[in-house]
Amino acid sequence: MKAKTFLSLFVAIAMAGSLHAQGLGGLIQRTAAGAGNAIVDKARMDAGHNNQAQQNQSQSQAKSATPAGNAKVYYVSKNGASRGADGLSVATAKKDIQAVLDIIKENGDNGAIVRVSEGNFLGRANAGYIEIYNWITLEGGWNADFTERDPLKYITKIQPTQEQLGTNGSKALITVARDLDDVMAKKAKGTLIIDGFMLDYGFENFYKPADPSDERFGCPSKAFETGRMEDATPPQVHHQIFHSDGWIAGNVIIRNCLIANSPYFGLQFGSRCGEVEIYNNVIISNRYGGCRVTGGDKNGEASHMNFHHNTVAFSWCRDKYMEDMGYGFEFMTLISADVHHNLFVGNNYAAVARTHALSGPDAPIEAKRITNLYDNYYFLNAADLQLPSKGGGKWTNVKCTDIEDMVDEKTLPKAENNLELPAGDAVINAFDKDYLEAFANLKVISQSQNFNPNSASNQFRQAMGMNMQGSETRRVSMYGNRYNFDKALKLFGAKANYGAQKP
Repeated sequence: MKAKTFLSLFVAIAMAGSLHAQGLGGLIQRTAAGAGNAIVDKARMDAGHNNQAQQNQSQSQAKSATPAGNAKVYYVSKNGASRGADGLSVATAKKDIQAVLDIIKENGDNGAIVRVSEGNFLGRANAGYIEIYNWITLEGGWNADFTERDPLKYITKIQPTQEQLGTNGSKALITVARDLDDVMAKKAKGTLIIDGFMLDYGFENFYKPADPSDERFGCPSKAFETGRMEDATPPQVHHQIFHSDGWIAGNVIIRNCLIANSPYFGLQFGSRCGEVEIYNNVIISNRYGGCRVTGGDKNGEASHMNFHHNTVAFSWCRDKYMEDMGYGFEFMTLISADVHHNLFVGNNYAAVARTHALSGPDAPIEAKRITNLYDNYYFLNAADLQLPSKGGGKWTNVKCTDIEDMVDEKTLPKAENNLELPAGDAVINAFDKDYLEAFANLKVISQSQNFNPNSASNQFRQAMGMNMQGSETRRVSMYGNRYNFDKALKLFGAKANYGAQKP
């Protein structure tokens, strides 16, 4: 499709209003079935001010090659050693990230920095994941001799294939062990940083064949790498990309990462206390949701989250019936959050959900939670903001430009400048055009039901007092198709000051 024609398509869509109000929404009915409190207070006070200065400072820190203080530095390289190396110099680099993480655990090296060169690192014995036990900085994007760092040039990734189906079990690509939790902690016990890792589940998932000639496969065109994602269990795996086995009793920073093609949440973890900062990431084509962080302090005051400068796109519903989940970002309970300067594009159920809340005897705790949503761009989302309904079972969907007028100050104290991305904005060209156009035209191709109350099976079930059974088939034009890895990387820096910037 020519560029002029492509942009014209989106101009028409934008003028027509919400994509799903005109198309998919009319076809698929959606129903509801280390610094502790000082860091938290400062983050709440400063959020929304000097964002560009904050971004520049964060990027400068990300590129720094000088470890802070007396931090111990470890090195991991594809050219490293399996045995007989301590990992404490470039010359004695280890070959396996998990081997270094195990050494750090044994030595109790909290505060250590782990520098990782380019390559695909699949953990111990290529199991398909790594597990973290200490407060560390995990830093990808280094060249082979560790003289230069550029996460988009020297790709450090964890990208398992179906060979890992029998070895990664229920583990996320990066799993945080319970060692970083402490039920007695009232303030952050340390800081965990994940910086410059490209995390992709797209080659371990199960998809229909990439054959557009068969409508059962949900493959819109020959330009697609796969057909639609299989939503059945089994064989479909259910793993997050980043997950904590317990709550994390400290600060968490996740930056300059790709979070792609998860079958079960991109980022999902719990914060016991401390500041969570997630920024400068591309979070794309994840099933269930892009980011969900829940607080673990019973008083709801110990954790705060700053989610900013992320590109969050194509978060897919739980299954092809598209009746639940599919959120870009969820405000969760017992944690306050500021969400700003993000790009939310093509999220299959809602870009942002503010649907979780404590009530009854826990209402006073809920009142302490502060959730702000401001200075974000939205495009082609099924809903821009989803809220609980005040009068029935369905959700209340709010268009981004109506958020400040329609949402009360108690729910979103700060809610200005949530804007619709213009259809002609240059950032649109950074997305895979075939994927974006197919999503814009997402539809149910066919739907059929097969129920025969007089069948022998149903007659028997009725006689035995059991419910009769039937079957339903729904075919959709696409659902959770794998997003191309290289094209996802092009989204870094696609729009100045909004979404993921170049590291």
